Amino acid sequence: MKKYLSRAYLILIFGILYIPIITLIFFSFNEANSIASFTGFSFRWYVELFRSPDTFIALRNTLILAVSSATLATIIGTAAAAGIYRMKSKLLKSTITTVTNIPMMNPDIVTGMSMMLFFVALVGILSIEYEDFGFFAMLIAHTTFCLPYVILSVLPRVQELGNSLSEAAMDLGCTPVQSFFKVELPNIMPGVLSGFLMAFTLSLDDFVISYFVGSSSFQTLPLLIYSMTKKKVTPDMYALSTLIIVTIFILLLVSNMRSGKQNAKKGAKK
Repeated sequence: MKKYLSRAYLILIFGILYIPIITLIFFSFNEANSIASFTGFSFRWYVELFRSPDTFIALRNTLILAVSSATLATIIGTAAAAGIYRMKSKLLKSTITTVTNIPMMNPDIVTGMSMMLFFVALVGILSIEYEDFGFFAMLIAHTTFCLPYVILSVLPRVQELGNSLSEAAMDLGCTPVQSFFKVELPNIMPGVLSGFLMAFTLSLDDFVISYFVGSSSFQTLPLLIYSMTKKKVTPDMYALSTLIIVTIFILLLVSNMRSGKQNAKKGAKK
């Protein structure tokens, strides 16, 4: 009985999570401009998507922002994870870890408002127009809230690796920097890639913080879709969402397969 109840519970949870996504994908192929009835299979909205300049500008901005912020967060987060691991003071290590996790625990609206106030004050001090600072404000904000997730992904890998390989490399003549790039980084690369993908996904999806710190000169896809909700979201957005879902699914699948192969190799060596 418990077995059937657990299966039913699992089906219910997966249904709640994935039925809305499946519905969106299904109606992206609807011939009519309607989500009430399916009139026929068509690629009409995918064609319309590629004809919309506003959508492509927003998508380009979103991808540029996501790649840039994820790259910065990965570089800073990897260095931070290595630095946190090498801290000798347990109190300092615990304090830094707690402070690092604050952006994850903070509600997005609090982070967005605090970032907005900070950038408004900064723009006032620098005596520049906020419109000219819009992209950099969003880049800093996205890097900030993505950073803890990268550290959380990389730090366990660094702890698992330990110091023995790095110390052996330095005994053989490597400098600490050479030891990190030639020995440590290749071994923690799965965690680095996972952190990058997580940061990329979070940045791609973010609306609340972007809404507070963004400017009209740099509009991302979530902001464009939000502006459409005041009137009506056109079905070409369903088509775009479907393409994004498929792309992220493929990236996660490749990442998991890569991690699985590396873990299998490590298991075979042991």
